[in-house]
Amino acid sequence: MLCELASGDMPNRLRHRRSTQTVEVAGDVRGDGGAASVAVSVRGLRKAYGPVEAVRGIDLEIPVGQIFALLGPNGAGKTTTVEILEGYRSRDAGEVEVLGCDPASERSQLRPRIGIVFQSTGVEPYLTVRETVTMYASLYPRRRAVDEVIEVVGLGEKRDERVVRLSGGQQRRLEMAIALVGDPDLLFLDEPTTGFDPAARREAWEVVRSLAGLGKTVVLTTHYMDEAQYLADRVVVISAGRVVAEGPPSTLGLRDSKGVRIRFRPPSGSEPPASLGGVTRVDGFVEVTVEEPVVALHDLTGWAIERGLPLEGLEVIRPSLEDVYLALTRQGEKGGEP
Repeated sequence: MLCELASGDMPNRLRHRRSTQTVEVAGDVRGDGGAASVAVSVRGLRKAYGPVEAVRGIDLEIPVGQIFALLGPNGAGKTTTVEILEGYRSRDAGEVEVLGCDPASERSQLRPRIGIVFQSTGVEPYLTVRETVTMYASLYPRRRAVDEVIEVVGLGEKRDERVVRLSGGQQRRLEMAIALVGDPDLLFLDEPTTGFDPAARREAWEVVRSLAGLGKTVVLTTHYMDEAQYLADRVVVISAGRVVAEGPPSTLGLRDSKGVRIRFRPPSGSEPPASLGGVTRVDGFVEVTVEEPVVALHDLTGWAIERGLPLEGLEVIRPSLEDVYLALTRQGEKGGEP
């Protein structure tokens, strides 16, 4: 394994802690063992705080190069799981490998190979963008070119701007640059767009998407379902310390096979096909839940065309990722099966 190639007592260790990322530089520990297909592997992970079991037998596997979203309500065990992967928290049981390393026993070898962007940061406000990235680059034995990283995150025109003068979205881009400058293989992004306005969120999303283009593996935690939907290749939902669903956002919790709602308002005095059924709301809209939307739409539109009738506000609505997430977490909290 890569970490076995880098094992041993390494002198002149430099440790530097900061709010955006923690770096432990102990020489070049990347090794020449070739690229692995799995960035993170977790089996039977458990962690308790006194009588409270926060993580109860979690299994995860994250392929190299994926954007992976970890979702769950507060207290679900999400943060504990991520901190164990990062090497900040010990586990009680289970097997964990991150980039071929055990984060509990090989943390110093793992640290130069990961980047972490926390929710809150403490970057020096009166340095320029370039000075800031250069300062953190100096902590790594191997690093990406500073100007290249600044361009990747879209701050090329702001490289000589002081941090204090950057917008919220631009500061988040700077944090991404700091995490990237050490050329990590794996990045952890903790609620990367909390408190952002819509425009700044979209800017941050594009930066994250660009990371996948660089071949990076990204572990993302978020409470925003649209963020997970837009960014993630794969999503895992944790509730009450267990994984209750896993899969691509479009199929999470069999979302692609759940009942589809068709919503429309027929002209006053007309009766839609009886075969559709459905419920007429106070506002005059009819809502129908069907398993075969193509057949139902054919019947409905055929009926309307034949009579020359409009169907005001016609919509076909699948369960949203948020709908599925809420149902899954409620089931998990009750101890039910997803």
